Amino acid sequence: MALAPRIAAIQDISGFGRCSMTVILPVLAAMGGQCCPLPTAYLSAHTAFPASDHATFLDMTGQMAGTAAHWAELGVTFDAIYSGFVGSAGQIALIEDFYRRFRTGGSLILVDPVMGDHGKPYRTYTPDMCRRMGGLAAQADVITPNLTEAALLLGEPYESRPGEEQGLRRWLERLSLGGGRSVVLTGVSLGPGQIGAGFFDRTTGETGFAMAHQEPAQYPGTGDLFASVVLGALLRGETLARAAQRGADFVQRCVARTLALGTPILEGVQFEPLLGELMTP
Repeated sequence: MALAPRIAAIQDISGFGRCSMTVILPVLAAMGGQCCPLPTAYLSAHTAFPASDHATFLDMTGQMAGTAAHWAELGVTFDAIYSGFVGSAGQIALIEDFYRRFRTGGSLILVDPVMGDHGKPYRTYTPDMCRRMGGLAAQADVITPNLTEAALLLGEPYESRPGEEQGLRRWLERLSLGGGRSVVLTGVSLGPGQIGAGFFDRTTGETGFAMAHQEPAQYPGTGDLFASVVLGALLRGETLARAAQRGADFVQRCVARTLALGTPILEGVQFEPLLGELMTP
């Protein structure tokens, strides 16, 4: 029996609201992976909730290097390293150190370059942070930016983002850094009622699109959900095209189910009852 692929998940934890680590852990477990969390921060609730004097934020930078050193001492190895939201430029440097220590010829590095959305960087991301994130993403085997993050990585104004297939293919090829990394570009639409992702596969040179029906609501955390499904599928040996389509379809079903239940949008999508769909290829 094959061992479960082991994934280092370098992400924040939000105590309330489905996103980041609380999405990644169950999804990758359902898809057969062993997920080892390396938290970057703990938040009482994700940042889409209204600001509050009682909201808590615990910076975990001080624990990251020690955790990595202990894992190395234990002889831990990883089949994949998956990083997302970071709280500071110092954390980016620690993740780069983590790559140097744990990356092997057979490991898969996925960077979700979480920097912004809806055309604007997040308030915690300075121009230097965006530049440093670009350097981190340049070391990845696969990146999963949204259109805002793609514009930041390319140094293009968000207003210039392409809306047609040929323009999107050009952006995908540019984001691949000359074919050196695979790209899954999220939040792409090729027409009314469609939403999904464009992809560039570095192993084949193929560009393509994975589309699903667009539901009439946007939920926080769906990017984390999508990227986790993509990574889980890749670790099973599925093609990038199949992994992207699996991710788009699963997110759509989760959003449709959550809309039908009518729960608050800020709580995220109710994916838990659908995890069984991910257990078989």
